Amino acid sequence: MKATLRPVLNETSNRISSEISAPAPKDDSLLLDAYSTAVSGAAERISPTVVHVEVAHPSTSGRPSGGAGSGFVFTPDGFILTNSHVVAGASSVQVTLLDGRKFAADVVGDDPDSDLAVLRIGAVNLATAELGDSAAVRVGHVAIAIGSPYGFQCTVTAGVVSAMGRSLRAASGRMIDNIIQTDAALNPGNSGGPLVNSRGQVIGVNTAVILPAQGICFAIAMNTAKFVAARLMRDGRIIRARLGVAGMNVPILRKVVRFHRLAVERGVMITSVEAGSPAERAGLRPNDIIVGFGEYPVTTIDVLHRMLSDEHADAKTPMTVLRGAEKLVLDVVPEIGAGKKVKSVEAARIG
Repeated sequence: MKATLRPVLNETSNRISSEISAPAPKDDSLLLDAYSTAVSGAAERISPTVVHVEVAHPSTSGRPSGGAGSGFVFTPDGFILTNSHVVAGASSVQVTLLDGRKFAADVVGDDPDSDLAVLRIGAVNLATAELGDSAAVRVGHVAIAIGSPYGFQCTVTAGVVSAMGRSLRAASGRMIDNIIQTDAALNPGNSGGPLVNSRGQVIGVNTAVILPAQGICFAIAMNTAKFVAARLMRDGRIIRARLGVAGMNVPILRKVVRFHRLAVERGVMITSVEAGSPAERAGLRPNDIIVGFGEYPVTTIDVLHRMLSDEHADAKTPMTVLRGAEKLVLDVVPEIGAGKKVKSVEAARIG
């Protein structure tokens, strides 16, 4: 027995000794180099598209009044995406490109409910940002914010995506859902600037921070921004129907999907219902999971937002929800109008 074990023990002892005497791997340094390369590469790709936005406001006191923010070019003929609160109430808007050129900008469309606005300048053949897919973003992914905080143009900060599916109250009172939370530092003037991934694709539009906290910053998801920007370019505004709920994207248990023969494996779980809202009148409750609106499946908040257009306002529409183990179909009548404005002491706009 001893003769059989001795060669095995000797081999194990020799392997351990060689591992102890071997030089320590440099994985950490390689990882840091890869991270730095990714951030710098993304910044180089997106920086030519980032603009500084200066606004002037009407003043009754005779003193000039204004503000500033950021934005980014997303079409070669001068369409720019920024935050609604950056340009709200502005008497004039001026945009400065990375190469120093300045242009007067027209506000093509403004949507306070999503805190997004589209500007246009008289320029052509501009560098454009690549718009990414925010649905592909995961917690822990690299997040890079670029903007003009305090007027310092094209300032880059980097961090990670801290959470997905947050909700944030817009200045209009409507809840903005599917917000991306990051720890990439934001400061006044960053509002409207792009949040990009390691490939330089825009995954969000920076909008707000939590004032007392360190490293809790928010961006509007790019998939929401794509939809809003397209409507603003076409119509100049968005007419929405509302349900009066706040929600978050959730997976549905596989056995529930099979039992009810659902066409979806994800839905929107209601987290709160406004008093007196269409949702309350229809009998919707917190923790209900919305899986269908009319004849269409609902898998995410973005999908539900797209369905709540003006054509569904004041029209009775069947809504399919999961309540515990039950599947219910409730008739809801969405209405046009903003929700009750709620003052928040936690979140603050940043520019």
